[in-house]
Amino acid sequence: MSELLVVVGDTLLDRDVDGRVDRLCPDAPAPVLDEQSATDRPGGAGLAALLAAADGREVALVTALADDPAAARLTGLLTAAGVRLYPLPLPGATPEKIRLRAGGRTLLRLDRGGAAQPPGEPPAAALEVLAGAGAILVSDYGRGVAGLSAMRQALAGTAAPVVWDPHPRGPAAVPGSRLVTPNEGELFRLTGDAATGPRLSGLARAARVLRDRWRAAAVAVTMGGDGSLLCHNGGAPLVVPAPVSAVGDTCGAGDRFAVAAVTALADGALLSEAVQEAVRVASTYVAEGGAATLAGPAAGGRPDAAATGDGDRPAGTPGVDGGGREAASAVLARVRANGGTVVATGGCFDLLHAGHLATLQAARRLGDCLVVCLNSDRSVAELKGPGRPLTPQADRARLLAALDCVDAVVVFDESTPHAVLRWLRPDIWVKGGDYARGADPDHPDLPEAEQVRRWGGQTVLVPYLDGRSTSGTIAAARAGGRQLAEGRR
Repeated sequence: MSELLVVVGDTLLDRDVDGRVDRLCPDAPAPVLDEQSATDRPGGAGLAALLAAADGREVALVTALADDPAAARLTGLLTAAGVRLYPLPLPGATPEKIRLRAGGRTLLRLDRGGAAQPPGEPPAAALEVLAGAGAILVSDYGRGVAGLSAMRQALAGTAAPVVWDPHPRGPAAVPGSRLVTPNEGELFRLTGDAATGPRLSGLARAARVLRDRWRAAAVAVTMGGDGSLLCHNGGAPLVVPAPVSAVGDTCGAGDRFAVAAVTALADGALLSEAVQEAVRVASTYVAEGGAATLAGPAAGGRPDAAATGDGDRPAGTPGVDGGGREAASAVLARVRANGGTVVATGGCFDLLHAGHLATLQAARRLGDCLVVCLNSDRSVAELKGPGRPLTPQADRARLLAALDCVDAVVVFDESTPHAVLRWLRPDIWVKGGDYARGADPDHPDLPEAEQVRRWGGQTVLVPYLDGRSTSGTIAAARAGGRQLAEGRR
């Protein structure tokens, strides 16, 4: 069977313009954004193709592009990522969506382009690549590609699994589609139902209506941070909860879900298995920063070259853009907008124990939010030696994020948190554990203290809960294992 994944749908050029807001426009009650960086990336079906290619898949994209600079930019970004393009002619201008952002939050979205006329019919090469697909994802953004008659005939005639990510302005999925993946709002707009009564009952009822109306094998409704509901047979629906608490930029989360589902089906997964994998992948995608994590050379990132006086690096550099940066940005923006105090602490947190909890709770009481800087697996191994960490970084981050006293977790890959601290700029940097035994903030054992002082921050110590440590826990477990083994001899 072919390994080729074909993505069909409408592509847009997405641009994120990030900057700083510290004043209002003098002639209007509007914020002034001082641009610091801008990042271009494919949106719509183009983002789905880019995500699939980033997973190591062989990907072809059948989409409509105009003859303009935005299309040229998209072509460069997609081909650089290894995506094979099969363009359809598009009258007018290629659609663009520009988000103006500050502190990780969108202030304004500016839309450009988009043709009033439908795209032209697909060329023979596009129909041939559909016939040879191992799996097909239709990423419909309501701009006409999925509604073309020749396209629908080719999709209806394929033996490959088809996943249809619908748009309320777009056409119905072709009969026989393996999976349809609307979000809650899209589902009710597609069925014309009202969201009444208990949430899950209403979703299941509408999902069954859509499945039967479109003659699809299954409908998986994405529910944001609550996971997904799968309606795939005559029995009770399957609710798949999100495995992680995903707080951050949700741009592209639906595309990430659909890509994970179609690739799982292409690999032979059952529908229930594919949806579980899709929920896991999409939740992790949001928790790790969403579309912002694609802001590398392939995504066309253009970071501001200017650095601040104390050697800051722009967001998106090594050591700073680990898991959770987008979520942390939102927390920082909210707290600082209200004049609050940002508290941060750091560590390996391998085998989370009561000593860690005491330190984190004490740190959180010092301000209005607590950001935990977490050593990556590689960083822990360098610091602690072979065999560590015992718990991988994704699990350590998930455990920390589940604590009420922790507002965000940022993973860093270096041996010290200096880079992530330059980005966070906390008002208070907290140290606990062994550092609290006889140390003071000016002691060389606290190398971050001098750095934190540069922006007016304060390093503090919190009491250490004696008798609790990861190394002690490991030693006790090993000793107990030896005693058990000796007793069996």
